Amino acid sequence: MPALDILSELRRVLGGDAVLPRAQIQQHRHADWSGLPAQAPLALLRPRDTPQVSAALAICNRHGQPVVTQGGLTGLAGGACTTAGDIALSLARMDAIEEIDPLSATMTVQAGAPLETVQQAAARAGLLFPLDLGARGSCTLGGNLATNAGGNRVIRYGMARDQVLGLEVVLADGSVLDGTRKMVKDNTGYDLRHLMIGSEGTLGVITRAVLRLRPRPQAVATAYCGLSGYDAVTRLLAEAQRRLPAGVSAFEVMWPSYLDYMLAQVPALRAPLSSRHAFYVLLESEGADSDGHQAAFEQFMGAMLDAGVIENAAIAQSTSDATAFWRVRDATAEFPMLLPDLVAFDVSFAIADIGLAAQRCDAALRQAWPASTVLAYGHLGDGNLHLIVQVPDEQGIGQAALADAVEAMVYGIVREHRGSVSAEHGIGAKKRGVLGHTRSPAELAAMRAIKAALDPRGILNPGKLLPATPPLAQH
Repeated sequence: MPALDILSELRRVLGGDAVLPRAQIQQHRHADWSGLPAQAPLALLRPRDTPQVSAALAICNRHGQPVVTQGGLTGLAGGACTTAGDIALSLARMDAIEEIDPLSATMTVQAGAPLETVQQAAARAGLLFPLDLGARGSCTLGGNLATNAGGNRVIRYGMARDQVLGLEVVLADGSVLDGTRKMVKDNTGYDLRHLMIGSEGTLGVITRAVLRLRPRPQAVATAYCGLSGYDAVTRLLAEAQRRLPAGVSAFEVMWPSYLDYMLAQVPALRAPLSSRHAFYVLLESEGADSDGHQAAFEQFMGAMLDAGVIENAAIAQSTSDATAFWRVRDATAEFPMLLPDLVAFDVSFAIADIGLAAQRCDAALRQAWPASTVLAYGHLGDGNLHLIVQVPDEQGIGQAALADAVEAMVYGIVREHRGSVSAEHGIGAKKRGVLGHTRSPAELAAMRAIKAALDPRGILNPGKLLPATPPLAQH
């Protein structure tokens, strides 16, 4: 069917204001934050409810029309980028907080709600939705779930999938899976909820979710630590998990390369410690005992200093102190301005391997490109390492070719350590070529079989997540 006929049918079913043609789509709706090239889509659909999503997908599926679901467009893997032949689907109008059940500690919410709105609604009810990202004001819950977002507090609360009890999902043919249940225990066959979370819009469109809320912490203790080596970092993590009464809610590690660069480039930042160290750790513990939590935390920190695990530490005595500590870690938002040609890596390893893997990456990159900038930091408590690399194009080969060479080097080391090429943000279009570094041929075949079963016409986010089908063997 010609494109105009499809758009006419969509307008007739959804209403004219729910179908924006290409000429009326703002340019920022073409792509996410990945920097990958994108084109204006054929149209942007803006449904108001699940029946409209269902009707739209049924029409697109019948005509083999590709659909790219978009959330807040804050992803870094190209999963929301469109081509000229795509129709984009935005759930921005489906942003309602439908119910908060204090007794069950659940929230039922539409997928277009911004993450920060979800957090604030939980707080008003005296509860906590623990998923937290720097893009909280822009990213949407649906996008968070589609990419199985992580964030700063995975070590205590888990990934996005650990915050979900139930989902409503619309499949490619318009069928609606209503799994919006509030039970923690539900062993009734295949868990379709977990199949959809992390599928990056390739298996279905998440429209509603039942979220698991947690008690709000009554006390938060924060310290900024200097350590002598990676062994000391891992020992601090193990001791904190074992000895802190309320456990660890964040364990952020910064290599000197990151700290020195950010302090030099961002004048508003201040170093929490005057002394220099081989590693810096931002340690946070949330607890329910407002009176004794800080005292227990300070006692633990004193024991770590006495044992030589920590060389120096600053303990936050106020919310403003803690905010200043976190500002050093969250200065990553400055990267696009400071390093416009950066190549960013969001990879993961077994915790025991991160120190060596980061060292190998740094050494290999600096040997190949002595003038390069290489910065390392990460959520060490959950094995997540971030590398930021910028290589000056001294030989005029182009930034794209340099990025390819840098990625080949780093992902090769990830493969050797049996790490993951994507700890957060998903695969999208950017990493589909290296998914085989982490997933076996049998796993990839299983993924393709699932995709073929749920989306046989391949209309949902084509060209994303799964590598191109390998050619048939010649006999």
